[in-house]
Amino acid sequence: MDRRIFLKGLGAVGCSAAAHPLMTTLTLAAAPGENRLAVIILRGAMDGLDVVQPRGDRDLAAARPGVLAKAQDLDGFFALHEGLSGLMPLWQAGELAFVHATSTPYRDKRSHFDGQDLLEAGTGTDLAPAAQRDGWLNRLLGVLPGATSETAWAVGREAMPILTGAAPAESWAPDQDLAVSAPARALLEQVYAEDALFHQASATAFGLAGMEEGEGQDTDMIVDFVAERLRGPARIAAFSLTGWDTHKGQERAIRKPLDRLQRAVLRLKDGARPEVWGKTVVLAMTEFGRTVRQNGSGGTDHGTGGAMLVAGGAVRGGKVLGRWPGLAEADLYDRRDLMPTSDVRDWAAQAMAGLFGLDRSVLEGTVFPKLAMTTSDKLIR
Repeated sequence: MDRRIFLKGLGAVGCSAAAHPLMTTLTLAAAPGENRLAVIILRGAMDGLDVVQPRGDRDLAAARPGVLAKAQDLDGFFALHEGLSGLMPLWQAGELAFVHATSTPYRDKRSHFDGQDLLEAGTGTDLAPAAQRDGWLNRLLGVLPGATSETAWAVGREAMPILTGAAPAESWAPDQDLAVSAPARALLEQVYAEDALFHQASATAFGLAGMEEGEGQDTDMIVDFVAERLRGPARIAAFSLTGWDTHKGQERAIRKPLDRLQRAVLRLKDGARPEVWGKTVVLAMTEFGRTVRQNGSGGTDHGTGGAMLVAGGAVRGGKVLGRWPGLAEADLYDRRDLMPTSDVRDWAAQAMAGLFGLDRSVLEGTVFPKLAMTTSDKLIR
């Protein structure tokens, strides 16, 4: 079933069902060598300007008088949102970096569905739709000698396009179909409050169905499974975190997804253990950024340039990478968005080259068709 049709059939509301999907997918695959790559898709368009704040740019404060949260200084120019302050030890240890003003080739239409499709396909917009049906992690498996599919785990019923393609990958979806609105859940919790057995059973059911305010599945359960498999034969993993579509009340709304992202990174490090973490790169990327100026409801709208998070013991961290374009109106894309100065595929390709020893010709010709690698910053140790 086409995922657009499926999600529309759920009766999702808001600007796009893809911004707040009711499921997440986890896929893993075994590959030769000892290095590991974990990709986290941040669905809903994370606001990179809020997460990694360019406090040294004098135009930021005027554009965001009511959105920016407290932040901890990184390098004298950029500061990290306090919601990720728990990652500062990684920054100080050189195991955390960020890429700013980056994006896929997607421009102008600002659709979550199309943006996510292009992000996971890893192609340019000039390729025929048929050429965008497989994902770049699947094409990576196709060029790794001896790579084999290990397992895939889907919480929900949607496969991640990033690992779709000719290389085999398995999937698992729980047979859980619990669709209860927030008011109905509150009523049930009140009804069951005095009955220990039913109260515990209902809490377990809501937890398994990922019903915490309608947001995704249990991040800890997903990350623990990833870490366990990466300690074994798995070398490549991908999963998604939702909730980044902050059209209104962003100062409050962005805190929950930030907390999930922070927990995911820290729990993955702990679960992977030092011997595995030291050989791991985590790439957290989103379909596009958000507007430079806040809107009338204290949020931000769909934009273009955004930010990536890069973590792991194999990362050359402690830096905000990429060329900063500035926030003056003349420097913006379409006079409203952060101007992209790099391609997310370029950074992913660099990670693959460093981790798996792939030639540039393979990366530009097969894994990311028509990509021209231009990034000079070193991402991997």
